[in-house]
Amino acid sequence: MTARPQWVVLAILFAGVLVAALDIAIVGPALSAIGAHYGVGNRALQWVFSIYVLFYLVGTPLLAKLSDRRGRRALFAGSLALFAAGSLWVAVAPTFGLLLAGRALQAFGAGGIFPVASAVIAETVPAQQRGRMLGLIGAVFGIAFLVGPLLGGLLLEWSWRWLFVINVPIAAVLIAARPAAFDFLGALLLSAALGAVNFGLSQLDTSALPASLLAWPIWPCLLAVVVAVPLFWRAEKRAADPVLHPDLFRSRQLKLAGAIALAAGLVEASMVFLPKLAVVGLGVDASASSFMMLPLVLTLTVGAPLAGVSLDRFGARIVVQVGLTLTIAGLALFAWLPLNTVTFYASGSLVGFGLSGLLGAPLRYITLEAAGASRRAAGQGLLTLFLSVGQLVGAALIGGVVASNVSELGGYRHALLAVAAGCVVALMLSAALRGRVSAQDA
Repeated sequence: MTARPQWVVLAILFAGVLVAALDIAIVGPALSAIGAHYGVGNRALQWVFSIYVLFYLVGTPLLAKLSDRRGRRALFAGSLALFAAGSLWVAVAPTFGLLLAGRALQAFGAGGIFPVASAVIAETVPAQQRGRMLGLIGAVFGIAFLVGPLLGGLLLEWSWRWLFVINVPIAAVLIAARPAAFDFLGALLLSAALGAVNFGLSQLDTSALPASLLAWPIWPCLLAVVVAVPLFWRAEKRAADPVLHPDLFRSRQLKLAGAIALAAGLVEASMVFLPKLAVVGLGVDASASSFMMLPLVLTLTVGAPLAGVSLDRFGARIVVQVGLTLTIAGLALFAWLPLNTVTFYASGSLVGFGLSGLLGAPLRYITLEAAGASRRAAGQGLLTLFLSVGQLVGAALIGGVVASNVSELGGYRHALLAVAAGCVVALMLSAALRGRVSAQDA
């Protein structure tokens, strides 16, 4: 591949990643407006984010695995087509239930974009430049989180529906084909287990633990998880083309990367609720709260390519540990310091720099090397699964904690401390990471 075609391919991949990441960033400022439009509270409103994460989680391993067998181009384009259709559905949804259905379709399509992009980079970019390219994908996420709040703040002046319409023309120019069949049994069982986890956590009364675990409807959700998880694992062992290949779990490095991705997903979920925290704690309106995310997203945008360069120079373990340390510090400041504009911006900047060392290059570098050449996309799907589970649990946890507290501001502080605790566990686990991982470690 010559230099020119390679950069054309990379530009298309980055554009696809941008359009998918943009929707995650743009929904945060819109939560208050959506809640007011449909008349729903915090427990229901968290599903705007959670339903996206749930179906993104289901779509990612299915589409990533299928791309290993049927080709990257068709899957990438087909995923964009589904994403665009879901975006349009959300924009015209007359009820809250139909909005959630549109988010589900949108997310399933988005699930095929990022892992395929990472796998193509692994196949077309020399090993010594791979960290930089993965770092650029992280920068694309940063750009999306930068553009998202800006677009959100502007478009909310007319209607929150325009936040989703904006995805359609971007995706349209990249569409060329549609994907093939999937492992529906694995997807069904995975959806059942994770949907039960999310619904149970969102209904939890954290002020009455542990008694609330036995309350309706939480205990049926716990029972559903206990039943669905073993059935899912059994189905994957028997499936000819499983959603998640069990052999991937034999790699210690992949398991460590997955555990750290869980913590990163918790942090990502908390970012979505930060504009609501600004509304509650600082008294700003929904439009202004979106612009208050700028320091966080700017540091994420600047830090992502720096993390990629540092990855090539120092190895993954150090980059991940620095990222986790900064993230913990930022979350702790959000929870402990008096909330004002200065502390909001300072805490957000620390979280942004911290996330730049987790999202994008470092964990995906470990995963690409440990999974081996034949299962690169499937390995990326596995990592995205753990990241999405973290997002799903984080969104439900934050919604449940906030709804359980007498003070909404106090609820957000307690939720952010819980997320920080998860990052502390991930930091301890990161000591077992290797700086550079070879396929023999898989």
